[in-house]
Amino acid sequence: MAEPLDRNAKSLNGLLREARACTHCAQQLPHPPRPILRAGRRARIALIGQAPGARVHESGVPWQDDSGRRLCEWLDVTRDELLDPDRFAILPMGFCWPGRRRGGDLPPRPECAPLWHARILQALPDLSLKVLIGQYAIARYLDDRRGRMLAETLASFRDYLPHTIPLPHPSWRSRLWMSKNPFFEAELLPVLRQRIHHLLR
Repeated sequence: MAEPLDRNAKSLNGLLREARACTHCAQQLPHPPRPILRAGRRARIALIGQAPGARVHESGVPWQDDSGRRLCEWLDVTRDELLDPDRFAILPMGFCWPGRRRGGDLPPRPECAPLWHARILQALPDLSLKVLIGQYAIARYLDDRRGRMLAETLASFRDYLPHTIPLPHPSWRSRLWMSKNPFFEAELLPVLRQRIHHLLR
């Protein structure tokens, strides 16, 4: 016999259904909306990234691209662990792929986070850590506490512990950024992995 869902689970499941059916930005998107997010009521870590890319839009599976492989390396988790909604809530700043521009994808649509993030995060009673991935998540959640440049913000990562850790976006461009900022691999990643492993025990 299945266990009855508690109030948080019912609330979260309803919110996820609403969010996945959202068409708020349909007129601004170059293709039909396909909101991509995941969360389980026991999730202790929220991964707040930018927006799905084209491959993720096609598959419907978050972080199913090279950036996702790199993120797994940074977090020191398997892909199965990353996609377990009771381990990680995956809430991009924009739930739908915004389309392309010269040099990469367009920025995430600005409507998603104000519409959905607070409501979904409040339905996660065990949430202990937000991992802010990329400039858009950092700007929203750190606001005036962030540095003027990404490197300055990340170099001050200890100021945001234990509940928040900022990361660059794990695109192919991050390799060059990491080569210029060795503290990221030497200092930030070990602390990030330790915090992740502690919360996933």
